[in-house]
This record gives sequence, C-alpha cells and structure tokens, in this order.
Amino acid sequence: MTFTRWLRRLAPLMVCLVLLVTACSSAPSKYDQVQKDTTGFGSPAAVDKKAEKGGTFNAFFPGDQGGYKVIPYQEKKGFAEYKLEQDGKALAMLTISDTTSIPASAAKYSTATETVSGFPTVDQGTTATGVLVNDRYQVKVLSRDPSFTKADRVAWLQKFDLQGLAQLKGAINPVITPTVALPESPTTATPAAPARPKDGFKLPRVQLPRPSPSLQPAS
Repeated sequence: MTFTRWLRRLAPLMVCLVLLVTACSSAPSKYDQVQKDTTGFGSPAAVDKKAEKGGTFNAFFPGDQGGYKVIPYQEKKGFAEYKLEQDGKALAMLTISDTTSIPASAAKYSTATETVSGFPTVDQGTTATGVLVNDRYQVKVLSRDPSFTKADRVAWLQKFDLQGLAQLKGAINPVITPTVALPESPTTATPAAPARPKDGFKLPRVQLPRPSPSLQPAS
C-alpha cells in the first residue's frame, strides 16, 4: 500500500522529466540557427558555372571619397558586396551580381521606365535601387540607414564604373563604342609636276650625220 502511494506521487515528476528531455533534444541550438541564417546569404542556392568570378567585379566599385569609405564585405562566385560607411556608421551596401544564376532578377528590368547612365533601373522595395547592365550584371545600392534616401542610392549607382562593366567579356549585349570618322576637308586637285631628272643624270649624246659638201656653180 505504501509502495503504491509513492508511485502515485512520483508519476507526475516522471512525466515532467520525460517532456523536458524530449524538448531539449529536439530544440535547435543557437549555432544551428546561425548556420541556417548565414547559409546562402545574399546569393542563390546554386551558382551557374558560367557566372563571373566575384573578384572580377572589384574593379567597377567606387572608391573612398569625401567622408565616405567603401569597404569590401563579401565576395563569392557571381557576387561581390561592399559596405558604405561614414564616420564609422554603415549607410548602405553596394553589390554587383551576375544574374546568370538568377534569371528572375534580370526579368524585372524588362518593364523599367527609368534609366541611370543609360541602363534600366527599378526600385526593389523601399530600401533598394538597382540597374541592369547589358541584360546580365545587376548593380544595387541598399539603404542601411533611414537617412540614406533613394536620391542617395541613385547618386552612388552613378559612381560605379557602369560603362566599364558593360565592356566586361561575357556580357550578353556588350556595348560597342562607335568610331566616328571625321569628314575630310575638300581639296583641289593639283596637276602633277613633270618629272625632273635626278641630279647627276645626263642625257645621252646623239651623233648626227654631217652634211655632205656640194659644189655650187659660180655665177
């Protein structure tokens, strides 16, 4: 009887213990969550083999100017990202990506009604503005501070070397700079001067036959 009474008292405790152990074993650790959050950040799950190397894009980012610093942040195949800071404060992120791996990113520019430096531009939400260079390379500026407005994003898009990026080998529609031939000024034809003999050249002497003497009758 006493043993049965102890079992009744321990039963609730055993149930609670089992539930606690089960919950702890199934709950993801903080490291699992960090890995989940960072895996594939800023890039598609699969990268096309034809995608440009991320390091190739470095030459087309703007450099430090005024009180702004452009700091390398992330680089991988088909993608490069820089951080824009002022007085140690992050204002925006600058990116260049190869849309070969993500065609949908290029498709949204087909209905663009505005351009930046001659390339179609669209807003992506309220904090990002991008341009598409030669139907392949997407250049974006993403605000990271409320003070960094769309006008600021457009201004920094113009600081990229977009024309240089357009010349990058592998562009779907590379920009070819036309060569303009200047019109030739009209000239009046000048008659050719008669050829002059070279100095020291002598014409051959021709020996003419001497006339035969004839006798004339005296008057």
